[in-house]
Amino acid sequence: MPPTVLVLIPLPPENRAAIAAHFQIVDAPTPTSRDHAITQHADQIRAVLTNGTTGLTPDEISRLPNLELIGALGAGHENIARDAAKARGIVVVNGAGTNDDCVADHAFALLLATVRRVPFLDRACRAGVWRDELPMQPNFSGKRLGVVGLGNIGRKVARRALGFDTEVGYHNRRPQPDTPYAHFDSVIALAGWADYLVIATPGGAATHHLIGAEVFEALGPQGYVVNVARGSVVDTAALADALAHGVIAGAGLDVYEGEPSPPPLLIDSERVVLTPHVGGRSPEAMAASAALFVENATRHFSGQPVLTPV
Repeated sequence: MPPTVLVLIPLPPENRAAIAAHFQIVDAPTPTSRDHAITQHADQIRAVLTNGTTGLTPDEISRLPNLELIGALGAGHENIARDAAKARGIVVVNGAGTNDDCVADHAFALLLATVRRVPFLDRACRAGVWRDELPMQPNFSGKRLGVVGLGNIGRKVARRALGFDTEVGYHNRRPQPDTPYAHFDSVIALAGWADYLVIATPGGAATHHLIGAEVFEALGPQGYVVNVARGSVVDTAALADALAHGVIAGAGLDVYEGEPSPPPLLIDSERVVLTPHVGGRSPEAMAASAALFVENATRHFSGQPVLTPV
């Protein structure tokens, strides 16, 4: 019998079918079904498929005596109890690289929509408001883009910026010598230089509220910020205050603190474009993520090294 995989996230039918072709699946996409599935199928479950937001707790790992593999569908893995997994010798993998293009595309969609105020103008047009009654928005091109986190997604964001005649700088924990972009040794220094700031850094304790009041002050009243990383990276209260007092010009968020509920401090602001953590979701990205999980799990259960260990 194929190994049993506990799936803790909703999957499109075609992606579920791709996994079910190789493994037994126990679906548990809600908290109630999750607890029930772990209780009823604990001895059978050898792998868990989750994501960075949904995660897997130390207690849940302790309740699965035959667990060997935890997979994150997508690059994020911040809420998976990796220390508990490591202590048991459980392999953790992610979907690194499978949705990078999708996230980078969405980052630019948010940035363009925010700078040019597309949602606001759409509502005005539908209400019969003509352009002469509306404020003009700045050019998008010919500006400076700062990328916080020059990993795979950050590099793809930077590459897209070049098509808009945009100068690129970045902040990373370590300089990347193989890139042509200017490196800044702090986020504040990068924000002071940039017109746009795109956040593409990993989540977790090390980056909690990395983007706060000082960064917004440095970015300035003509500056825009976009977050496609994790909601915890941006201090929501500081962002709301910065927008309310004109400290920055606007923000685009695909991720935010308190997901899945929209951020109460921001939902009434005309200067914010919000999307519900969909930056990495497309049919192509989901199919690639499911296929990578199947490949990782197949390799693991046949005694081969996995492709994307965390």
